[in-house]
Amino acid sequence: MTDYERLLKVLDVAGVQFIVIGGFAAILHGSAQLTEDLDVVYARVPQNIERLVKALAPLHPYLRGAPPGLPFLWDAETIHRGLNFTLTTDSGDFDVLGEIAGGGTYDDLLPDSNKVRIFGVDCQVLGLRRLIQAKRAAGRPKDFQAVAELERILEEQDSTD
Repeated sequence: MTDYERLLKVLDVAGVQFIVIGGFAAILHGSAQLTEDLDVVYARVPQNIERLVKALAPLHPYLRGAPPGLPFLWDAETIHRGLNFTLTTDSGDFDVLGEIAGGGTYDDLLPDSNKVRIFGVDCQVLGLRRLIQAKRAAGRPKDFQAVAELERILEEQDSTD
């Protein structure tokens, strides 16, 4: 079980720049879908990568699905050389993404995100319209199912505006 509160607080305390996306963002917008991980897009600037590495190191991040014992070094160089990391941590599954399908980096997505207070942490959360676009671009069956529900939520919001 993923401890969303702990993961968000760890990022916040370290000053990591990130945007909540994926299933947890959908839930924050009113989705009834369940999710088993936390997905964030992080700013790919050296200072932020250093903060991300330091924040997650105590949670023992490891590549989700990799065989036990496979060498994996969680450091700034690994993050610089990579982009998207699907991790398992002591606080649950955590996807740390430098870019999402449809061309979304932190800087691209920030104008389409909103500040939301979650577990006492002020977080950027991807806006509903852009979240729908991202889920469509991901193209997985579970994302298409989520899109249908998120579009209904958007229609309800638009009708009350």
